[in-house]
Amino acid sequence: MARIARWTALAAAALLVAGCSGSSGSDGGNDKDDADGKPPSSAMMPGLPASLTSQKLDWAGCKATETGPAPGGDWRCATLKVPLDWAKPKGETIGLALIRSESSGSSKNRIGSLLFNFGGPGGSGVDYLPPYGPTFAKLHERYDLVSWDPRGVAASEGVRCRSDKEIQAAESIDTTPDTSAEETSFLKDAVEFGKGCQKSAGPLMGHVSTTDTARDMDLMRHVLGDRKTHYLGISYGTELGGVYAHLFPKNVGRLVLDAVVDPSAGTVGHAENQARGFQRALEDYLESTGQDPEQGSQKVAALLKRIDAEPLPTASDRDLTQQLALTGIVNPLYSKSSWPALTGALEAAEDGDGTELLAQADSYNDRDASGRYGTTTHSQRVISCLDDKERPTSAEAKKRLSEFRKISPVFGDSMGWDTAGWCHDWPVAGQYETPEVSAAGAEPVLVVGNTGDPATPYEGARKMADELGKGVGVLLTWKGAGHGAYGSGSSCVDSTVDDYLLDGSVPKDGKVCGS
Repeated sequence: MARIARWTALAAAALLVAGCSGSSGSDGGNDKDDADGKPPSSAMMPGLPASLTSQKLDWAGCKATETGPAPGGDWRCATLKVPLDWAKPKGETIGLALIRSESSGSSKNRIGSLLFNFGGPGGSGVDYLPPYGPTFAKLHERYDLVSWDPRGVAASEGVRCRSDKEIQAAESIDTTPDTSAEETSFLKDAVEFGKGCQKSAGPLMGHVSTTDTARDMDLMRHVLGDRKTHYLGISYGTELGGVYAHLFPKNVGRLVLDAVVDPSAGTVGHAENQARGFQRALEDYLESTGQDPEQGSQKVAALLKRIDAEPLPTASDRDLTQQLALTGIVNPLYSKSSWPALTGALEAAEDGDGTELLAQADSYNDRDASGRYGTTTHSQRVISCLDDKERPTSAEAKKRLSEFRKISPVFGDSMGWDTAGWCHDWPVAGQYETPEVSAAGAEPVLVVGNTGDPATPYEGARKMADELGKGVGVLLTWKGAGHGAYGSGSSCVDSTVDDYLLDGSVPKDGKVCGS
């Protein structure tokens, strides 16, 4: 089973590819503390052994990964040692894979490192940062561009919970069960997935939380030689950034949180938010094609119901199930530029051919032409189920289905059932109902919300800004469409973010950029 609407920027093809148009500024804005190239004093990291605080990163040419070739050029990779268990910092360590390209401008104008998290949870920063290097050319003049694979992800002790063959077999599981037999299979599959994760992760299973990764970030800051953390977090990366700001408010430098996860929502609340967000995006898409949004939604819902009863054939030996069809609809809703592809896929499905929707689902599920699946969804589930304390039962989920259907006739059923199945009988307990992101005393944090965001609806941005605290959370709104705002086509958004990151210019809280 794959969560159809994970908090991720990785599926948004248009995100960050439009380029950044901001100026590098005229005042230099040099942060002397960050630019001196010397690590801050280890006294600022009390309780940690010198083996961690004084470690030197051995930067060398990057190697090819499972998902792509080595990036080459100015990109260098290294491994950072962090505690397996932050409660036992002198105990066993694990390695985190880092990637960096040093600033391209003069050393006197260098600000420091700019860390990136592209979402998920479970996305590989090592894989995703280099292709977007040209997009960040202005930022690169004054920052070292740095990202990493968080613990439990890809090259950093990555978790693989089941084989490719097992993943494909699980595609036949009905994730919106209509009978007791289907419900039993649905929940059994969840249990088996959790067991597979536990077998793969071992002791790491209980130490991949967002809080663990936020603590890793602060050690990373120290070892990189930065007194303040400068950061661009997208989608899930906004939750990580908020948790970091709460834990280390005095170490907050220039933080941008874009495509914001609602910090006030628990498991059910997030599912409701995403059902609402994707329904809005679908209605916007339908309206753009000249259809009545309500009638068009009912037509899509009817198509999914027919596929549930009888999966569609495709050009391959795989059938298009209801869950795959729904995922195939979700994928192009992440970016307005992909809406034409959704039109063709839906028309083909109405004619009895599921090939195009299956291709969209495969793209979302990281399945390549050879049948190899990526591990993003594995890591995502391990991380989110360790974070989320709320564990709705199937009985509770069924009681809420009518509410979910009111929110979305297309996505409601799947989102409702997902609240029970995603972490059903998980091997480890969750840590919190909702993350704590209050950050009194921190420098201003720029929170960017897109009114047409399907995966992280706009309302979450205002709540994040409010929960960060008065004088800390600064909201920037874009009246756009798709997942995320920065780099998505708005010169207003891009210049505002760039001015903040490069010059420290904080916009007025509530600034709005038009479509």
